[in-house]
Amino acid sequence: MNTIYSKLLLSGFLMLGLQTANATDAMETLAQKNGCLMCHGVQTAVLGPAYKDVAKKYKDDKTAEARLIEKVKAGGSGVWGKMPMPANSPKVKDEDIKSIVKWILTLS
Repeated sequence: MNTIYSKLLLSGFLMLGLQTANATDAMETLAQKNGCLMCHGVQTAVLGPAYKDVAKKYKDDKTAEARLIEKVKAGGSGVWGKMPMPANSPKVKDEDIKSIVKWILTLS
């Protein structure tokens, strides 16, 4: 393989990795800003389930995004145990809820 081509390809992969890491950091910051990480960890359960476990549970569910957005807005209980999740709307902006839920579902 051409050395210049190899270097360009490697640079592209590194940039993509940095962009992905930056996007993940930005989403984790958004979740932190909105108080989500007070009850959820990305990798470990706190009061609510870990986000990676949520992503795993809903991995093949095509309706998950819309249902989870509504669940975060309205609150709920019973899916992950007895601890209820309070309603997060209107305290958390709808756009933020949608972005955070989309991010969570990529963590599987």
